[in-house]
Amino acid sequence: MKNRLTQFITYFIFWMLLTWSINIQDVSAGVVVSLIAIALTRDLFPEEMAKFLSPVRFLWAVLYLIYLIYYIILANFDVAYRVIHPALPIRPGIVKVKTGLKSEMARTMLANSITLTPGTLSVDVNGEDYYIHWINIMTDDPEEQRRIIISRFEWMLRRVFE
Repeated sequence: MKNRLTQFITYFIFWMLLTWSINIQDVSAGVVVSLIAIALTRDLFPEEMAKFLSPVRFLWAVLYLIYLIYYIILANFDVAYRVIHPALPIRPGIVKVKTGLKSEMARTMLANSITLTPGTLSVDVNGEDYYIHWINIMTDDPEEQRRIIISRFEWMLRRVFE
């Protein structure tokens, strides 16, 4: 029940932001559309979605988005520079790193964040092991690889999802 309420609130807020109106017709249509959307997508929302009603988690999510965009821009410049400057080393390969994240949603966001960052690609996730294709393997030490690829996102995702 709590999950459905969270879904309704999420859809309704989204509707209100799209319409940007508090007319009774728009609000009523928003309620109806939100209820229909819940009926159509009831299995898409994970059970832990109710956590996002917390303003602190929402703030961390917004900060994470800004943080992720920053790292995406940095990685874009790195990959572009490697393309333009052929003397830069490129040592591609697949590395295996472990995560400490427990929730399924946090692990999914971590895999997506890694894939969105140019130069890295999440190939497979097996439990807490991530197999990541990396454009330039800088070190063979698994702990250092974990620090470079995963740790920069993990601490913030933990605040958002766990």
